[in-house]
Amino acid sequence: MSDEVEFVHEGVLGRIVLNRPRALNALTLGMVTAVDEQLQRWADDDAVRTVSIEGAGERGLCAGGDVVAVRRAVLAGEEGQEFFVTEYAMNSRFASFPKPVVAFQDGFVLGGGVGVSAHCTVRLATERTKLAMPETIIGFFPDVGAMHLLAAAPGELGTHLALTGATITGADAVYAGMSDAVIDADAWPRVLEALAAGDEARYESRSATSELADHQGWIDECYAGDDATAILDRLRAHCDPAARAAAGLIEQRSPWSVSVTLAALRRAASMPTVDEVLAQDLRLARVTTHHPDFAEGVRAQLVDKDHAPRWTHASLADVPSGEVAAAFAD
Repeated sequence: MSDEVEFVHEGVLGRIVLNRPRALNALTLGMVTAVDEQLQRWADDDAVRTVSIEGAGERGLCAGGDVVAVRRAVLAGEEGQEFFVTEYAMNSRFASFPKPVVAFQDGFVLGGGVGVSAHCTVRLATERTKLAMPETIIGFFPDVGAMHLLAAAPGELGTHLALTGATITGADAVYAGMSDAVIDADAWPRVLEALAAGDEARYESRSATSELADHQGWIDECYAGDDATAILDRLRAHCDPAARAAAGLIEQRSPWSVSVTLAALRRAASMPTVDEVLAQDLRLARVTTHHPDFAEGVRAQLVDKDHAPRWTHASLADVPSGEVAAAFAD
């Protein structure tokens, strides 16, 4: 057990509480190891009928994984993959867990936060939810099996979310297939009470409208195809200001990562299981973390925080197709 995550047995409920509120419950190797081991124990424990997961504090479920530590290990000449190997095993266990798992997607649900919640049985967002897979801004890619869900999102919505890293609301998350319902944030204790008593999750869904649904037209039009440069050109030229704003987001990202992400998402669309996508993630994690853009992106966003990355390639048009293909080579 790690003191950065708490496990509580209440009635027939096993509760997982990510407990690094000052770091917005960002995942460490110790945390993912502890969660994975606890899930294995509860899977065989007849006294536990349901599992829940939430984040300590009021800011959110989880802000992602400790990529700063991964960067440090890679720069020191290490493989730096132990975190991803353990995290993806945990993600797989959430997806295939033999008992219901209820996730509280309150506040920030970023990167690894999606991985510990969006594969669960019941996923409850709130009026405060801010969900995103923002990895292309650090020279990485949307991992934790998220592309399994993004590839199944309506139309090209998943492509939009993967390439831009845009943050969406709880209502948008339901529309995109990353959540099941939006509830009032203060209703969570009542949900836990019902689960501990052996009942199904009891909640009242909030009436919430997805803004993304209104943008489906230009999203489907602009994000079609396998050519990242063509996608960006269509977004830039579109009459809808939201499309041009999306182009601006992509232009801030690592061109190499955007290109690899698009290719990975298209491949994920033909993979029927989360585990197949996670296997691709594991391959890409090693390739991506050893690419110069990862060290530079993490430096710019999380270490020096100057938000001025110097990417390997100046633009998407400068990324050779051979470099993208090499990321998937055996």
